Amino acid sequence: MADPHNNTPGVVVGALRGGSGKTIVSIGLIAALSSSGHRVAPFKKGPDYIDAGWLSMAAQARPCYNLDTYLIDERRILQTYTQHSRNCDMAVIEGNRGIYDCINTSGGTSTAELSKLLGLPILLIIDGTKTTRTMAAVVAGCSQFDPSVHIGGVILNRIAGARHEGILRRSIEEHCGIPVLGAIPKLRQQRFPERHMGLVPTPEHEWALPAIAAAAEVARNHIDLEAVIRMAQDATPLETAPESGAAPEKQVVASNAKAPTIAVLRDSAFQFYYPENLEALEAAGARLVYLSPLGNDAIPDIDAMYIGGGFPETHAVELAGNQRFRDRLKDLADDGLPIYAECGGLMFLGESLTLEDRTYTMTGILPVTFGFSKRPQGHGYTVLEVTGKNPYFPRGITLKGHEFHYSSALEWRGSADDLAYTMTRGAGLVNGKDGLCYKNVLATYTHLHASGTPEWAPALVAKAREYQSGK
Repeated sequence: MADPHNNTPGVVVGALRGGSGKTIVSIGLIAALSSSGHRVAPFKKGPDYIDAGWLSMAAQARPCYNLDTYLIDERRILQTYTQHSRNCDMAVIEGNRGIYDCINTSGGTSTAELSKLLGLPILLIIDGTKTTRTMAAVVAGCSQFDPSVHIGGVILNRIAGARHEGILRRSIEEHCGIPVLGAIPKLRQQRFPERHMGLVPTPEHEWALPAIAAAAEVARNHIDLEAVIRMAQDATPLETAPESGAAPEKQVVASNAKAPTIAVLRDSAFQFYYPENLEALEAAGARLVYLSPLGNDAIPDIDAMYIGGGFPETHAVELAGNQRFRDRLKDLADDGLPIYAECGGLMFLGESLTLEDRTYTMTGILPVTFGFSKRPQGHGYTVLEVTGKNPYFPRGITLKGHEFHYSSALEWRGSADDLAYTMTRGAGLVNGKDGLCYKNVLATYTHLHASGTPEWAPALVAKAREYQSGK
């Protein structure tokens, strides 16, 4: 059991590049350890909702928190890790891309730097396809590139057979002095379907639990789980325990004040929410209710709405078909209901969504239509300068976020004054701008993380209170 000073054992699952199997190995490790009675705290490094959903399900529904060192400062990273790994037996952190990959040459926001910050070893996933002894040189290079990074063990993935495994294992162990803790063969059956953003989200995958069970079985059969646990336990604990409580302190309001109600659209169409964002809204004094425009016609008495990203394009028929919900939401927006929307939520607030040769009617709150391309129209981290009037942020501040969308604006009939953000990094919506506003609506392609943008949740809740008091 973890002690109060957070000496929780942990590993960072890293790789040489994206697509090497980090997510599948992380899911398998977490599921196998959880099913054997271990309390595993899952974390994800990098801007990601889908992998985090799978990791959470593998950990038996324990929330998966984000440790993105570009979006979030180190103090909050340490707070988040400390708070959410306490009273657990082990933490598993899935890294992103290659262990030294970063947005620049400094490496400051890489998986390797996160492992150093947390004092945890890296479990390095190696794609063994069509390689043997050369991989020992690669592992040695990773180990020597930054001697302060501790690569505690290696897992071989996509191994062709026993002979292939033997050569790889001996080469790495003899030349690098790093133990090989598992060897996963090429799997004949793909249980984790993929889409353009990676894995299909768990709400859309009816075989999610069987897929996770299969990943756990792979981990039990092909990974030395006890050796992984020992590797985690040998980690150097954090020198000082940071102040607990990554979430903002709960605001104190008058005893006779009623908590404003914020509706969150949450279903298989709108599913991209960091748990920290929802917790931050509650900490700021809001009461959250969850709605779905896929199955519900009515909107209850609410004071604000938060619409996250997702895949409205795969549910366009249902969204277009629920005219009562769409019309009611438009009436509320016209009345001044505070609405904050990201990516998929932005598309839902537009006039229409065109997929190939069919066009689907959306809410019509914003004067913009959307279409889709075969290639990403925005992909990666964003930096926004707040330059326009908007309901939530003062002009002059800088926000960091991320975007990943295949959609783009086909037609926009607004003015430059309707756009709150000027992009200094990223694609945005149109003409180097993002953040489309209408009354108390702010809709954007950029996703914000509440731990990296602590102004966001209090601002939305304050607008909700204002709307509530004006009813």
